[in-house]
Amino acid sequence: MTALPPTLDFATLDELRQAAGAEFVVELVQTFLEEAPTMLAELRSAHGDGQAPTFIRAAHSLKSNSQTFGAMALGAQARALEMAGLPCPASALDALEAEYARAAGALAAHTRDASHG
Repeated sequence: MTALPPTLDFATLDELRQAAGAEFVVELVQTFLEEAPTMLAELRSAHGDGQAPTFIRAAHSLKSNSQTFGAMALGAQARALEMAGLPCPASALDALEAEYARAAGALAAHTRDASHG
């Protein structure tokens, strides 16, 4: 079994901050933290309804957005769901939601600290 990457890759987030500016990154992270729960709900709904195209699209969007902000473990889990499609065990969605909670907390804390430093 392959180990997941860390919850947050600070180097990726710092590179983004250097490229786009700290204030803009804070705004982008806030948008991600507002939109990701919708993507998770869409995944859960598509899973329940057996809507593979919607499921794959939501997993892809979550993967891409997660990786942009250095939430690599979340991105890896979303990628696994994107590649597997449906059917998948509900426990995979539970694990994804748990990792989102960890990533969201780490992103919020890191961007809050970075905006004050």
